[in-house]
Amino acid sequence: MGSLFDLLTGQTDDTPMAPGAAGRRNMLLLIQLRWLAVFGQALTIAIVHWGYGITLPLGWLLLAPAALVVLNLVSLPLVKRRKAITDGEIFTALCIDAGALTWLLYFSGGATNPFSALFVMQIVLAAVLLRRRYVWAFVLGTSAILAALTLFHQPLLLPDGADERLGLLVQGSLINFMLIAVLLAAFVSRTIRNVRARDAWMAESKQQAAEQEHIVRMGLLASGAAHELGTPLASLSVILGDWRHIPAIAEDDDLATDVIQMQAEVDRCKSIVTNILMAAGAARGQAPRVMRLSQFLAEVVQEWRERGQGQMKVQVLGPSPHDPHIIADEAFRQVLSALIDNASEADAGSLSLNAVADSEQIILSFLDDGPGIPQDILSKLGQPYQSTKGRAGAGLGLFLLVNTMRTLGGEVVASNRREGGASVQLRLPTEALAPK
Repeated sequence: MGSLFDLLTGQTDDTPMAPGAAGRRNMLLLIQLRWLAVFGQALTIAIVHWGYGITLPLGWLLLAPAALVVLNLVSLPLVKRRKAITDGEIFTALCIDAGALTWLLYFSGGATNPFSALFVMQIVLAAVLLRRRYVWAFVLGTSAILAALTLFHQPLLLPDGADERLGLLVQGSLINFMLIAVLLAAFVSRTIRNVRARDAWMAESKQQAAEQEHIVRMGLLASGAAHELGTPLASLSVILGDWRHIPAIAEDDDLATDVIQMQAEVDRCKSIVTNILMAAGAARGQAPRVMRLSQFLAEVVQEWRERGQGQMKVQVLGPSPHDPHIIADEAFRQVLSALIDNASEADAGSLSLNAVADSEQIILSFLDDGPGIPQDILSKLGQPYQSTKGRAGAGLGLFLLVNTMRTLGGEVVASNRREGGASVQLRLPTEALAPK
């Protein structure tokens, strides 16, 4: 039975999900349970009417399972198209099921029918699925219905001696107990799984909120530092420009070369400061650059090579099957560069950047031949301050990477390769970088 539930919901694990998504899964489980109820009702009516020879008002009784079949056929495609289901909608569905059971009991002995205990199962389901106010409303409603069925119902006419000969009440109670036990074991266990998944989603949301707050503080600090550094860097650039024209320095090749290198490093610092301000929204004078993804990746790799921070070989493969135009997002550029730095600092000899792109998604895979990522870092990927000295490529950079990708609507998947080395895969929707 578990496979039927899992096949219908399309999810068998405890993947964190929002409360509305958990409600959707619970509604799908209710629909599956309703199919079982329809089958059980039809089978019970047939056994009692033709097997035990007890005359039943078949026309009236069969209206209930027929109505539930129509309800399922209409609601199932609607629920599958929606992303979230509210408690009010689940409450309404349970009320409809309770109404169908009430209809069946009214024409088959009312509260004296042993299957009236099925109301207990519905109350348990309400207690598991719904908030307190809905639960108590359902309890009061079903209690009132059962009380009314003790007074208003059509008696079940049994053949003479049928109860003593067949033990109908005992048999009915036994079947009812088995039915309730099986349905509760199958349904409630999966409902609890949904509740756990919802709780995991809420815990993950709180963690993300804390990380976003940390990012904001870091952004404010970086933006303030960038503003403060702008003036001294500009002064240094002017001073170095003056030095280049001093005869004593211009005539000394070594000094002239040193000044040129210093000027280049100052210019690079100024560029970094500008990029920080642009990413923080403090500098918008320059129009965003639009280029092919292949050109963007080539620039990232070329800039890393020009910095000369390592001897690692970097190879770019792709993108394929498409090479879309993208906005050269500076924050994205920095995290890509940081990934290359991580591999180099981890003593990798080579790194392969495999790019796959189409109209829907961009996938960038960084594969190196280094020592891999420590397991304790992998288990806490994206959390700040998880690095230790001597563990290259496993610190704040991964935290910034994960949150940058999250901002772009993407995700990061990191693992260690069987043949050795680390694998970091970035997946993001193409429209996240598409020119507007």
